[in-house]
Amino acid sequence: MKHAHLGSLEVSRIGLGAMTMAGTYTSEGALHDAESIRTIHRALDLGVTHVDTAEIYGPFLSEEIVGRAVKDRRDEVVIATKFGLVSHGNGGPGVVDSSPANVKAAVEGSLRRLGTDHIDLYYQHRVDRSTPIEDTAGAVAELIAEGKVLHFGLSEAGPGTIRRVHAMQPVTALQTEYSLWTRDVEDEILPLLRELGIGLVPYSPLGHGLLTGRIRSVDDFADDDWRKTNPRFVGENFARNLALVDEVRAIGAEIGATPAQTALAWILTRGHDIAPIPGTRRVARVEENIAADGVELTADQLQRLNALEPAAGARHDEANMASIDR
Repeated sequence: MKHAHLGSLEVSRIGLGAMTMAGTYTSEGALHDAESIRTIHRALDLGVTHVDTAEIYGPFLSEEIVGRAVKDRRDEVVIATKFGLVSHGNGGPGVVDSSPANVKAAVEGSLRRLGTDHIDLYYQHRVDRSTPIEDTAGAVAELIAEGKVLHFGLSEAGPGTIRRVHAMQPVTALQTEYSLWTRDVEDEILPLLRELGIGLVPYSPLGHGLLTGRIRSVDDFADDDWRKTNPRFVGENFARNLALVDEVRAIGAEIGATPAQTALAWILTRGHDIAPIPGTRRVARVEENIAADGVELTADQLQRLNALEPAAGARHDEANMASIDR
């Protein structure tokens, strides 16, 4: 597989997101840790070198699974994980806390669960408005000096925050949503990252599953599947977004690619500093996703994909959008 560069960090240009291994999308069926581990092993066999997780996934379960999977293959993988959505004081999971004391508590737990002495890429999961970002960056800088963390990342940080942090502690990567149906980062964020030499790690590059082409009705989701309340999966927005998927499907059919492979192949044309992390816990899906590395889009197909209208509806509900630094 070809590689991408996130700052000075080299990774496979398609990675593996491990969030669903902790049961994010309940409609995908029961959890099977053994299948998740087989999925990680298969990804590594196919050339993936970048696995992304977070302490909040589960919470903690995803990190544990990744740790078990890479136990004997640690030198083959760049492990990325995230802190800041679990308060290790009195708050617990779901409480935003990037105070220096919490960062230091979080890293010890992640290192233990991942079975490693260092984290390759350590992200602040969400900007903590109650803690000066300089204090958080300073705490991560100490972890880097100690060798427990090799690279610092930000997730869903706005331009001002990115500049402030990078000025005192170099940022290797920004993680945010980017796909054929979420392209707002192209306006300001992506040019800024390139100015500063920061890589982009798109999460949900397959539109929370919609761009796979396998979702045709929200009635197939379990009652507690959060996508049932996501604006892009509701009412007229959902119908419009299915039409976008149909266009992706039609273009892919011209070259024998699935909608998922077509959507990922498009992202791979956006630059060598972009490394998407499609998430799955299924071997068949990881094989499908990684095959996108070999998909070649013609100039005409690329132009048609570029011309697609972005998704209808906000990418999160109001509560989740409020947590994003802008």
